[in-house]
Amino acid sequence: MAFPVAGAGTTPPIYPTGSATPTPAYSGTFIPVLWSTKLIEKFYASTVLAAISNTDYEGEIKNKGDKVIIRTKPTITIKDYRSDGLLEVERPSSNIVELPIDKGKYFNLILDDVMEVQADLNMMNMWSDDAAQQFKIVVDTEVLKGLLGTADTWNRGTTAGAISKNVNLGVTGTPLQVVARNPAGTAGKVEIVDLLVRLGQVLDEQNIPETGRWVVLPAWISSQIKMSELRDASLTGDSVSILRNGRLGMVDRFTIYVSNLLPSGTAAGLAAGEWVVYAGTQHGLTFASQINKVETLRSEMTFGTLLRGLQVYGYKVLDGKALAQAIVTPG
Repeated sequence: MAFPVAGAGTTPPIYPTGSATPTPAYSGTFIPVLWSTKLIEKFYASTVLAAISNTDYEGEIKNKGDKVIIRTKPTITIKDYRSDGLLEVERPSSNIVELPIDKGKYFNLILDDVMEVQADLNMMNMWSDDAAQQFKIVVDTEVLKGLLGTADTWNRGTTAGAISKNVNLGVTGTPLQVVARNPAGTAGKVEIVDLLVRLGQVLDEQNIPETGRWVVLPAWISSQIKMSELRDASLTGDSVSILRNGRLGMVDRFTIYVSNLLPSGTAAGLAAGEWVVYAGTQHGLTFASQINKVETLRSEMTFGTLLRGLQVYGYKVLDGKALAQAIVTPG
């Protein structure tokens, strides 16, 4: 039996303003004799936020408060000592950084009772599993876009390097044209290995520790790594080449992550065909989630169960010196 779907003339409306009627409507369609219990596998974009940020301050805002005031270490001045001179007194002071919890995402779904009875699948579990993945993708995308331009000025641009001041990491309009190997002297083109070395250099010149370094690359650059000199196992020190095992592992002290969520093109404020590459350590970025809740409740407007979820969170670049940025395009 198929139940009619409520339309514009329904009083009161089953789907209030802002809601959407499912397409196709589930009413009377999930009948066991008509539908397979095997769902088509759904694949999700890989997320990297948990690997590139720290959550050191999350516990401080879990129960109350909408922001965390983070104190930073002061820089102490070392002075020359003279045996016949007075000692100068210094009162160390440092900047404070605010981590606001000012962002939120939600979903709100309804499963009508008649649909639940006729369905041969656990709809609530299926929907909540998908929602959890969508939460991660949406938040990752937002944070990665928000990092654009937050690296220290010496860690990006065409004159990067706090000491050398001559490391070209590309800018929008004149990005680095990245190739796998053998650029053959073509102006503006660099090997992928060269790009990773440049990112490592600017972090070195900022005295960033070597341990815990990461780099996030778009998928097309990861393919170039497999075609570069690093495909030779004898050069990477591995027993099996990355062409054999498919693992990128570590290059120049960086743990490599691949993401399709990196900002790119005009939608991110870049030129068409341009991509961002980020590198750094977890010290540079902090993330905190205050509320991460999924709940079910009975609908007061119709016979059905509501499934809704909320995530309230915030992120902050604590130290731009621990982040590096390159603007690249396929060469």
